[in-house]
Amino acid sequence: MQQAFTAEQTCRLTNCTPHQLRYWDRMSLVKPSIQQTGGRPGVRRLYSFRDLVALRVVHSLIVNGMSLQRVRRAWDYLRRHGDMEMHMSQMKLISEGKALYEISAQDGLVLDALREGQLAFFAGLDQITREVTEDVTRFELDRDQFLQMLRRVEDDVNEERRVSAEG
Repeated sequence: MQQAFTAEQTCRLTNCTPHQLRYWDRMSLVKPSIQQTGGRPGVRRLYSFRDLVALRVVHSLIVNGMSLQRVRRAWDYLRRHGDMEMHMSQMKLISEGKALYEISAQDGLVLDALREGQLAFFAGLDQITREVTEDVTRFELDRDQFLQMLRRVEDDVNEERRVSAEG
């Protein structure tokens, strides 16, 4: 059986307030997946571990300056296009407070979750550095091979002149 967390436990574990939990449930941002109230008084909300992770992510984004409207848009996109149930623990999200980007676990692409997954510019400096290093190494090898070839040609020309001068 799946472990269930009450609203009070969920508040303690996610740093969310009871008001936030109720509001986010009403607006379908993060609903308790084990048991919802259905608007009935006296029925407890019961949250799963995955719900706790989702709530912490949402709370963290809001605390770090992202508006609730943007969080909701991004969360809706991630729910529609990502397999959040299976891969939420593998998701990597980046935000500076206005935008929210998901780094695709499969191919490393950076997708803008607020612009329906539009590919965002992403420069992996380690990868760029590796590519430049490889290009410079190839260039140096090509240059060295070219210089060796020139020296051989020069030696051949000098040898032919010497033989012609002797003969």
